[in-house]
Amino acid sequence: MPAVSVLMKPASGLCNLSCDYCFYCDEAEKRSQKSFGFMSLQTLKNVIRKTMLRAEGTAGYAFQGGEPSLRGLDFFRQAAAWQKQYNQNHVRVQNAFQTNGYLIDEEWCEFFREHQFLVGLSLDGTPEIHNSLRHDRKSGGATFDRISYSADLMDAYGVDYNILTVVTPAVAKNIADVYSYYKERGWNYQQYIACLDPLGEKHGQASHSLTPEVYGEFLIDLFFLWSRDLKNGKQPYIRQFENWIGLSAGYLAESCDQRGVCGIQNVVEADGSVYPCDFYMLDEDRLGNFNEDRLDAIDARREALGFVERSRQLDSECRQCKYYRICRGGCQRNRDFNPATGLYENYFCPAYRMFFDRYYGEITEIGKQIGKR
Repeated sequence: MPAVSVLMKPASGLCNLSCDYCFYCDEAEKRSQKSFGFMSLQTLKNVIRKTMLRAEGTAGYAFQGGEPSLRGLDFFRQAAAWQKQYNQNHVRVQNAFQTNGYLIDEEWCEFFREHQFLVGLSLDGTPEIHNSLRHDRKSGGATFDRISYSADLMDAYGVDYNILTVVTPAVAKNIADVYSYYKERGWNYQQYIACLDPLGEKHGQASHSLTPEVYGEFLIDLFFLWSRDLKNGKQPYIRQFENWIGLSAGYLAESCDQRGVCGIQNVVEADGSVYPCDFYMLDEDRLGNFNEDRLDAIDARREALGFVERSRQLDSECRQCKYYRICRGGCQRNRDFNPATGLYENYFCPAYRMFFDRYYGEITEIGKQIGKR
């Protein structure tokens, strides 16, 4: 078996923040057991042992939630120790940690730096926008200042981190201010995730819902700002643009939502249950449990469900589009099933068309320059 990818939820959906748009709260409400509490050390050991012993080349572990830091630093120290103990195939281990930053202190920063964790810090734009969306769970109050302090700490300790921003209408319509603010703070590694509507429900009903038109304008405005800085050699790393340019140059996208077909992932809830994707953690998607099942059985269940194959069932109009080579039809989570055709259509297709109508030529030209290097 080649590289292994594991995403763990050590604190299940437990969180010390309350965010208006939380997709995982929506998923948890739609399954028979909303929360699985804290992951036990025995479950952690079983996950790492069963994946490390099968990995070849690389083994990637990401910790997410909810809020993973609620599980406590000792849990992650033990994770690092077991990764070392069970690395009998001498693979390269990569660790990532997605956090709201609320509990990050000097001790956490020392650990991240020592074990070379890549940290994703969730932060939504300017202080005003962020505080309107992401609230302290207990008090309901503002959270930006505490999270900003965590970013300063990671800077001081030399921790590798990027800013993950959920694109809501408030972020999209003020992206020039957000971009300028991030530049001012020196946040040069950025990831923008389109806000998700509730799973299986009609689009556009929530206050934070992102329409294709608004998302399209966001992509256009952000790329204009980014490409202007690119010409001066001072552009930030923006994951979505880097992947599109890489695709135009003939490389594979490293971001699974830009490959066109779902990848092989093992997303593990706190009780050890395994699911094929963070966006599909419902009862019917369960693949097994690392406390009971071997990786072969988990993969067999994934194949039986047809999870990866489902992502190949993309509308023919999409596949025939001149932008498909780069767009790849977007993330499966944003696709809607059309019973008339038996195929999927991406809700954000009009947004991608708006964007590529404007910038496809520029993206492919940048890709050509990369290909010559």
